[in-house]
Amino acid sequence: MKKLIIKWQRLLYNNSTCPRCSETEKEIEEAFFKLKEAFKHFNIEVILEKIELNKVEFSKTPLSSNLILINNKPLEEWLGAETGKSKCCSVCGDEDCRTIHFKGNTYEAIPENLIIKASLIAASEMFFTK
Repeated sequence: MKKLIIKWQRLLYNNSTCPRCSETEKEIEEAFFKLKEAFKHFNIEVILEKIELNKVEFSKTPLSSNLILINNKPLEEWLGAETGKSKCCSVCGDEDCRTIHFKGNTYEAIPENLIIKASLIAASEMFFTK
């Protein structure tokens, strides 16, 4: 069985995260359940890994928070999107947080439809590689 691995990492500080990561978490879980159900018919196991970043890790690389990797490739690369950044909230402090620019829109929280689209592209590539 082939595996489609979705890794999502975010800052977790005192059991809290920022609003955009909280919203992304809801979106990624919805996408995961839909993908898991759909891909089982193609003999692909979908795995969701959530990675917690502490404040020190976040301060070194703030754009690593709210990063989604699909088979170890950033979601932006699958979509032909760009990584951006913007101010977030008190949990993130003075650091700018990750955003995505795709087809004229900027997303602070990553919507389910973009996660599914990137996953479909990644899954289709799995059929053409050994």
